Amino acid sequence: MAILELRKVSKAYGDGDGRTEVLKDIDLEVEAGEFVAIVGFSGSGKTTLMSIIAGLIKPDSGEALLEGEPIDGPGPDRGLVFQSYSLMPWLTVRGNVALAVDAVFAGESRKERQARAEKYIAMVGLSHAADRRPSELSGGMRQRVAVARALAMSPQILLLDEPLSALDALTRAKLQDEIEQIWEQDKKTVILITNDVDEAILLADRIIPLTPGPNATLGEAFKVDMPRPRDRSAMNASPAFKRLRARITQYLLEIGIERGAEADGNLVLPDILPITQRPDPRRADPRRADSRRADPRLPAAYRDAARSGITRGYVEFSAVRKIYPTPKGPLTVVDGFDLKMEKGEFISLIGHSGCGKSTVLSMVAGLTEVSGGGIVLDGKEVTSAGPDRAVVFQAPSLMPWLTARENVALGVDRVYPHASAAERRDIVAYYLTRVGLADAMDKSASALSNGMKQRVGIARAFALSPKLLLLDEPFGMLDSLTRWELQEVLMDVWKRTRVTAICVTHDVDEAILLADKVVMMTNGPNARIGNVMTVDLPRPRTRRALLDHPDYYRYRQELLDFLEEYEGGAKPKPAQAA
Repeated sequence: MAILELRKVSKAYGDGDGRTEVLKDIDLEVEAGEFVAIVGFSGSGKTTLMSIIAGLIKPDSGEALLEGEPIDGPGPDRGLVFQSYSLMPWLTVRGNVALAVDAVFAGESRKERQARAEKYIAMVGLSHAADRRPSELSGGMRQRVAVARALAMSPQILLLDEPLSALDALTRAKLQDEIEQIWEQDKKTVILITNDVDEAILLADRIIPLTPGPNATLGEAFKVDMPRPRDRSAMNASPAFKRLRARITQYLLEIGIERGAEADGNLVLPDILPITQRPDPRRADPRRADSRRADPRLPAAYRDAARSGITRGYVEFSAVRKIYPTPKGPLTVVDGFDLKMEKGEFISLIGHSGCGKSTVLSMVAGLTEVSGGGIVLDGKEVTSAGPDRAVVFQAPSLMPWLTARENVALGVDRVYPHASAAERRDIVAYYLTRVGLADAMDKSASALSNGMKQRVGIARAFALSPKLLLLDEPFGMLDSLTRWELQEVLMDVWKRTRVTAICVTHDVDEAILLADKVVMMTNGPNARIGNVMTVDLPRPRTRRALLDHPDYYRYRQELLDFLEEYEGGAKPKPAQAA
């Protein structure tokens, strides 16, 4: 008999016109000891489903049964780990875990309870930090505490509600490995909510998509018939992994791709230049190599590099360094970053957390001062921020009281001061429509979903018609389907503008999809470029087409190998860094 059953479970919120139908006729059976991954999209009701199983809310109709009995509230037989850590900030690691142990095992002796808490603290690798408080822990360590606390209750079912989605790629990979090891030891029944297909394949016995809401329901189940333990690097070369990954991705695209952007072909972009591209008669043509070399205003490191035969650089990083003062002395985060980019080139910048990716982006944006060397954009040294560079951050920086249209117009009014009001309105409307917001232009930013806000940020960046587009993990906080959609929106708008672009990402597939070249950074401190991979795949690119391309998994393996070499601070083999 199944340990958990959901029979025709439905749930809605609100009344009358404000009623939102979230889940509809959910049927699910989970066997004891099974590891089930439910892949869902933003707003599809993933957390509502998990809350019903946990007994935190009741369904409007249908039944939720645990070992054949109705679930009528929360209980220690279900250990729940949320995306947010929910720790008591005044308690230590030991205190947070002990709090749960003392409540569930009140009948045990103090010594037995202490031993139980220490066992699970050790299981998640936090014995050395048992006396620290949450404020002294990294995000990954805090999530380990939450997992230890849930396990220490000895639940029959472990419920994991996107516990790793807010973590960086390396921390996420380590916790994935720990979750699988813990599952192998205790053979707990596990239900994992995730938006990461690779994570689901790595961990689960069975993968079940939750269709987009409203009235979300469970879709086709996919059995993961691959031997354990599963190694993420080895899986990349497995035909079984490739087939399963392609099937699940195709299925998810088919059930959700209709949410994608609908571009209006009737809109015409006004033929006007921004102030950043209008000719300046007071200075020589910066694109001529001889005038650039003679300009004494350019940094010395750049003038030295310009003596070479390479004259095609549109964006050039020459011996760029960044040093921060610390109580223990100067800390060199980036040391000797050298890169030449051609006009219209798209670069992905990838590496482990702390390797200086965002620092490099911040320096070329003019938001962080360069400590050594120099950065040149179109023949002019970067010394401060300016409208010739547009930045899209992971969290879109919108004015919440302004509409989507007004947020984009703020930048357009500045870089097109010579244009008419009608022309500026057309520019704003053109790019908002291109990113799928034709019907939401006049909604306030506060009323938009995270995915819609990110679309506004992309529209605003392109509307500035910058010389350089800078993207700092722009899709990192979004679910898989929204991320896939916005990647394709970005590619669609980029192919029309061919703006020179740099995208910081920790997502191997995103790096390959977007870039002409993937620049891999070594670990910090003293980070620099470790390898550059040219992506020779036809454009325009789509995720569906990439999965079918014979070279895609070769590129993917090269990136995975590089990241694995640097995992935990290791230095690469000489051949890898060549």
